[in-house]
Amino acid sequence: MLESIRRVSRRVWLPLFAVLCLGMAPSAYSAPKKVLVVGDSLSAEYGLAAGTGWVALLADKVKQQKLEADIVNASVSGETTSGGRTRLPALLKKHQPDIVVIELGANDGLRGLPVAAAESNLRAMVEQARGAGAKVLLVGMRMPPNYGRDYADKFFAMFGMLSHDVKAPLAPFMLEGVADKTDLFQADRLHPLAKAHPIILANIWPHLQPLLKAK
Repeated sequence: MLESIRRVSRRVWLPLFAVLCLGMAPSAYSAPKKVLVVGDSLSAEYGLAAGTGWVALLADKVKQQKLEADIVNASVSGETTSGGRTRLPALLKKHQPDIVVIELGANDGLRGLPVAAAESNLRAMVEQARGAGAKVLLVGMRMPPNYGRDYADKFFAMFGMLSHDVKAPLAPFMLEGVADKTDLFQADRLHPLAKAHPIILANIWPHLQPLLKAK
């Protein structure tokens, strides 16, 4: 009788023990990383068909590379660094991203706003993102030479200095290989055509990929 009880007990507890052990073991599959892109019209598909901008192409590339990541595009046409700084806390709370791509500054430059103010806003955004547990990628921009050599040089250098200071990776110039080709722009000469956006992604991808692959 006693032996029968023991056999029944083993049949009940051994499967249960195995289930408990499996439940405690670390999962072989981690949750997809969430990438939040906070940018301006260059990222918001201004003047483009939906799905043809570099952020949409990024989502496709992530799938092709078999990387587990969800892309959220929170870019707004006309956005400045001040606007991004104001919007970011709510975006962080809503989306809880692992990575924040900050593509802002072009509209500050086009309006001739102080470089120091743009730097202060971007620095605050980096701090906000990191405070929420996210890694940050900065995306740099150049101003056309007609804005004055001194201002253009200070504006571009600001991104590199900020990147070094806060120790965040930087895609130096998102329009590298695009800015000097008029046939890659819409009629306003400010916004790239869809055919330019694979080039833009190629400028950003090498700096974003390590963040996606990091544990």
